[in-house]
Amino acid sequence: MSSETEVNLRSPARQLIELQMEHADLDALIDQAMERDEPIDELRLRRFKKRRLALRDQIVRLQVMLEPKEPA
Repeated sequence: MSSETEVNLRSPARQLIELQMEHADLDALIDQAMERDEPIDELRLRRFKKRRLALRDQIVRLQVMLEPKEPA
C-alpha cells in the first residue's frame, strides 16, 4: 500500500465517518443495556457513556475542521 493511500484512509473525512460509526455502535449498546431486565453493570455503562461523550467531542472537532470557511 502506498503512503498516499494510507494518508487517504486516515483523512479527516474518513476519521469522521469511523468516529460516527463507533458512536452509533455505543448508542445501540447503551440502549440495549438499558432495555434489558437483567442487572446492569453500572461501571461498564458509565465507561460506555464516557467514551460516547469523548467520541462526540472528537466528531464535533472534525466537523468544524472540515466545514468550508465562509468568505470574509
